[in-house]
Amino acid sequence: MKKLFFATISFVFLLSMGGIANATNGDNLIGIGPIARAMGGVGVAAPQDSISAVFANPAAMCFGPYCPGSQVDFGGTVFLPSTHAKIQIPASGVNAGDRSQSNIFIVPAIGLSTPITPTLRFGIAAYGTSGLGVDYRDRLVTPFGADTQVFTQYQVMKFAPNLSYMILDNLSVGVNVQVDYAALDLGQGTSSGYAVGVQLGAIYKIGPVSLGLSYVTPQTVNHKRVFDFDGNGIKDALKLEMPQTLGFGVGFSPFQNLLIEGNFKWINWSNADGYKDFDWRDQYVFSLGAQYKPIPKLSLRAGVNYGRNPVKEHNGFDASSSTIVQGKATSTFGYEFLRIVGFPAVVETHITFGVGYEFSEKFAVNLGYAHGFEKKISETGTSGPATVTLGSKLEENSFEMGFSWRF
Repeated sequence: MKKLFFATISFVFLLSMGGIANATNGDNLIGIGPIARAMGGVGVAAPQDSISAVFANPAAMCFGPYCPGSQVDFGGTVFLPSTHAKIQIPASGVNAGDRSQSNIFIVPAIGLSTPITPTLRFGIAAYGTSGLGVDYRDRLVTPFGADTQVFTQYQVMKFAPNLSYMILDNLSVGVNVQVDYAALDLGQGTSSGYAVGVQLGAIYKIGPVSLGLSYVTPQTVNHKRVFDFDGNGIKDALKLEMPQTLGFGVGFSPFQNLLIEGNFKWINWSNADGYKDFDWRDQYVFSLGAQYKPIPKLSLRAGVNYGRNPVKEHNGFDASSSTIVQGKATSTFGYEFLRIVGFPAVVETHITFGVGYEFSEKFAVNLGYAHGFEKKISETGTSGPATVTLGSKLEENSFEMGFSWRF
């Protein structure tokens, strides 16, 4: 069993290197695993599988349908983003727009929850959690020429061992250590690195109500030799920090076959290296999900998730000036182009649906679908007497599938 699990984790890491794109709340997925994603990304108060338990709240290992036994979960998301960009400089005859070729991605996940003692449980998970990017190579005419290779890709994979301890029958606390692998490509080659962080959590149950609290520390990767920002022929480094995140959740089960959960998350983009340099604002994310079982073996799920677009618009920018990015003076036009066209993480509203079926006491299958409604961003600046307009629009669809095995 151990050999199989760790071999599968290795496979998940290799598969994840194929790319993750245009996640949802900024560049973070709204949830991990088919159950959580089908319920709008909730799980801080009452996650329903071991993957979302590790991701959403490390204290949740002590409360869940996988208790008191053990459970392994496998999940995968097929992401289908639709991204379009435009660039308009009427004085130069530039009026271009096209669709990104980055339009299908696979996001894998695996998780395990198992007891050590009646009050102490161990869990472990590996999953893709963040990413975004576009591919306009040979498709988007810019002031730099028709053959400009406009390509960006950012992806993060996490490996998280987890411990959860029941202090009281209705109170648990938990912690996991997150080992991150991040890869960044700004069209001049991929730069990768590692970071380590911690997630803390607690869950308190009062009858049919569950209260959950979770905090994730900031985690920074220094991407060396990733892009020549100042144009001196030497590739510069760029620090990107996965921001600190605070989550609070309330779960309510008025009946044994019904679960309703609401979550609130604060994602601190404005203080995170890289994101603050590109002027992202904090996100306040609200999600609501429900699970109903008309019969014991069948689960019906739905949810909604909203988080305001974190990318600010800079109307009135001076394209002929320069902007400082982590100590390097770069072209303001290139800076704005990267913000608006290269990383258009602007989707705000999502609806989700899903279904699960338990074929036996040991085996279940879960399916889900999520739709991120189209969101546009556009800003206008000047380059001398000329007007410059940059814009993007993004719409997302994803399909989820997972298997749960209890033993």
